[in-house]
Amino acid sequence: MIPFSPPRIDEKTIASVTDALKSGWITTGPKTREFENKIAAFVGGDTAVALNSATAGMQLILHCLGIKEGDEVIIPAYTYCATANVVKHTGATPIMVDVNTSDFNINIEQIKKAITPRTKVILPVDIGGLPADYDELFKLVNSLEILSLFSPRNDVQKKMGRITILSDSAHSIGAIYKDKKAGMLADISSFSFHAVKNLTTAEGGAVVFNVADKFNHQELQKQFKTSSLHGQTKDAFSKMQVGAWRYDVVEAGFKCNMTDLQAAIGLVEIERYEETLAKRKEIFDFYSEKLQEYEWANVPIYQTKDKTSSFHLYLLRINNCSETQRNEIIEEISKKEVAVNVHYLPLPMLTYYKNLGYDIANYPTSFNNYKSEISLPVWFDLTKEQMEIVIKTVIESVEKILN
Repeated sequence: MIPFSPPRIDEKTIASVTDALKSGWITTGPKTREFENKIAAFVGGDTAVALNSATAGMQLILHCLGIKEGDEVIIPAYTYCATANVVKHTGATPIMVDVNTSDFNINIEQIKKAITPRTKVILPVDIGGLPADYDELFKLVNSLEILSLFSPRNDVQKKMGRITILSDSAHSIGAIYKDKKAGMLADISSFSFHAVKNLTTAEGGAVVFNVADKFNHQELQKQFKTSSLHGQTKDAFSKMQVGAWRYDVVEAGFKCNMTDLQAAIGLVEIERYEETLAKRKEIFDFYSEKLQEYEWANVPIYQTKDKTSSFHLYLLRINNCSETQRNEIIEEISKKEVAVNVHYLPLPMLTYYKNLGYDIANYPTSFNNYKSEISLPVWFDLTKEQMEIVIKTVIESVEKILN
């Protein structure tokens, strides 16, 4: 069987984790701090906070901004449930808007229509690793029309002075938009290092700040670290230093810190991440070259004049394909022991959000993208022979169902 997205675990990874185990320090400590520094340096920032997930990162950002009941956060209807769930946990309302027809990213015109005086955050998602249209987003929130609608409810929002752009960058570490890397594209970004992501720490994530014109990044980093440890002012490593046992708790915080065992994996991953990106691009290029001659194949956009994807998901769409046919194609592919996936069921199709009154009929592009989408395997050790098998299997399966 050709799996969908196994992590790259080799002797370097095992040796790094073993080193952490032998050090006697396995929770948040020196390796986590080193990993944070390397993530910040990689994206071109000055600070980062490593956490246990991208979800936790978004949760802490919304918490820092004081988002609460009565506020609205604009999100794409086409994303994983985490993007909406973090908004619900604050008590605020997720305002879903449709996505582009050309790719899977949030549509700027739909955002503009959705903004009200209650809008505090726009939360674009770099689906598949392709950056959203950040220049257009900033142009929108800085326009006189939208600035006149902005109604801050606390000192942090007043200091921000406009709607915050928070990037769900779960897919996009290493992506580039107009010569800047993901992490430096929005006000604040949250990366994922889950097991299936390009860069993994088994479970994990990181927040990167890009608001130095409004806030002190070092103070933000300290605040986020405190919030990630129950509001405790010192982590375990700091308390273990000579005479440094005393700490305080300054808020009812969360528990979502990264451990040194996770960071040990991440340190190996970040060291060779450019190699990872190059291999993933090679796979994308191979798939697109083989599929572009078929009229039914709508190959994904992953490189333009302004954008370069992180090559996380190869989001193939099948033209003139119903949802039933797409499901039958996946069944045929699976029979031949090639693992594929679908990214994603749009949020309004999920029971929880349907029960809240969201209706997929209001998001026709999201549904059209979903009903024809098949994600193909992309991972570092995928061989040329396996790539050939994937393409042969997809072509045979599509043509069997559509013809």
